[in-house]
Amino acid sequence: MAPLNSPLNRRQFLRQSFAFSALAATGLTERAFALAPDPAAHHILMFGDWGKQEDTLGQGKVAASMVRYSTQHRLHTDALFMLGDSWYGPLPGGPDSPRFQTQFEQMYPAKHFPGPAYSIMGNHDYQHMPAGVSKREAELAYASRPNTRWTQPSLWYTFDLPAKSPLIKVIALDSNVPMGHKTDAVNFTLTPEQQADQLAWLTAELERPTSAPFTIVMGHHPIFSNGPHGDHKVLMAEWEPLLRKHNIPLYLAGHDHDLQHLEFEGHPTSFVCSGAGGADLYTLKITEDQRGPFADKVYGFTHLEATPTALTLRHIDADGKVLHAFTKSLDNKVSILV
Repeated sequence: MAPLNSPLNRRQFLRQSFAFSALAATGLTERAFALAPDPAAHHILMFGDWGKQEDTLGQGKVAASMVRYSTQHRLHTDALFMLGDSWYGPLPGGPDSPRFQTQFEQMYPAKHFPGPAYSIMGNHDYQHMPAGVSKREAELAYASRPNTRWTQPSLWYTFDLPAKSPLIKVIALDSNVPMGHKTDAVNFTLTPEQQADQLAWLTAELERPTSAPFTIVMGHHPIFSNGPHGDHKVLMAEWEPLLRKHNIPLYLAGHDHDLQHLEFEGHPTSFVCSGAGGADLYTLKITEDQRGPFADKVYGFTHLEATPTALTLRHIDADGKVLHAFTKSLDNKVSILV
């Protein structure tokens, strides 16, 4: 097999390597399965790149679709995953900004999503807007308040879902690593020292024993992406080898404003992008017929379903349609459902 970082292999469409099994010949069975979440499973809904300033039409459509989908399937969601770029534009008042109420608490109501909303930092969350207000520090401060579901104890952290007899160990990372970005009054990243500390922590955390059958990793920036930002050279060098070494089944990200699922031959990790939560959508740079199995420029969110033996992911658009779905077994076998 060509090395993962070779241009040919990274852009090779690998649908032929998927284990379709008998489902491949029965489209109706596939779709019926994908549209019927397991009521005995644990459920997480995720979205990234959502808190656009003033124009919240896209965000509102996705949030309403999440409510309808959850209600239709009578889901009890264990958690929301917020994959970064929570706030575009100024966040006046920092943790006291009314945007926390209108664009989070009310947009994703506790009545429908009672569990914690686990957050990670996106690049827009590192901006100082308005001048003197760090959105990053505002989010951390808001998360420390009582009576909010916004959950982020630090820039990088880990948690189990569910807390008792966990099925998933989640490692939440800060992907805002230095890449030659200009640091000015608006744009910031982790310091090189923080970057090194996080990498050491991640290495140790992946070595730590867990009773959960699945360990997944999430960061705002994709390691591989068909969108305009493309593949991330720093994360490819620092994080990808650890995912491969520890047979991590899923890496979750946002940043590119679209929905994606990428597979690479011989790699244990499925790379999922769910960055279509409300900000302006991006035109794909690499189409799914070149590298896939799925990539689409569309508003939507992602449903992660967990049982002791499998993870199922569904990409769902703002109209509630399941666009793409697949399962990941304990041995990292991928089965495409839709």
